[in-house]
Amino acid sequence: MKQPKVTAASYLGKKRLVQSGVLALIAGIYAIGCYILQFDTIQGTLSIPKAFAWLAINFMPTQSSMSYLPQIMEKLFDTVLMSIASVVVAAVIAIFFAILGSKVTGINKFMQVLVRGIASFFRNIPLVAWAMILLFSFKQSNFTGFLALLLMTIGFLIRAFMEIIEDEAGEAMMALKATGASYFQVIFQAVIPQIIPSLISWILYMIENNVRDATLVGILTGTGIGFIFDIYYKSFRFDAAGMTVLSIIVVVIGLETLSNQIRKVIL
Repeated sequence: MKQPKVTAASYLGKKRLVQSGVLALIAGIYAIGCYILQFDTIQGTLSIPKAFAWLAINFMPTQSSMSYLPQIMEKLFDTVLMSIASVVVAAVIAIFFAILGSKVTGINKFMQVLVRGIASFFRNIPLVAWAMILLFSFKQSNFTGFLALLLMTIGFLIRAFMEIIEDEAGEAMMALKATGASYFQVIFQAVIPQIIPSLISWILYMIENNVRDATLVGILTGTGIGFIFDIYYKSFRFDAAGMTVLSIIVVVIGLETLSNQIRKVIL
């Protein structure tokens, strides 16, 4: 039996129908959610300008808030150092597990599945959950914030490093294996040198990301810049809280600019 010919018009029409159905489904879920939560979309949209106006008036740094700047910068410096330390330690751990778990360099199938499971476990638990879990064991301390950032970063970097190894180091590894090189010679003379630029790029990205996340972790664990912001906000010193937010923004933009320049050099 001859099958009907599929024309471009019928294909595009079917694609539009599927897209319209997906959009209608999303809109329906949103409408049901608003009904259950009793959320007024129109009222919520109209309140956005008022909210930003309130922030502009109350969170605007003033001349008096400059007196808080030394304390803010001290805590912000601690936060940046904690973020860098967590990424560096996580990168050392992640590269070891990534080599064991990669399809290219993995020792066996069991180890590959185990490492991927570990990475998925650490990556899929939210940072807030890690902070709350560790808070019960280690109380409010810099070490608690460091561990929360470390565990989440390990999960992300293991996954990223495994993909880098599989995408970039396969050919170099096969070429060195053909010369009779041992497993460790292949790893240290072919795999790692080949992927170093991409590893550094990911490490820089995670440092930027962890500086932002460390603010939230600090609120929960009583450490760093997040703790200072929480104190200022709860004591209604909104100008000092605004100065804190502004300092975080400046530092994050500075780190991002610096890391982009480093990436241009190494990649």
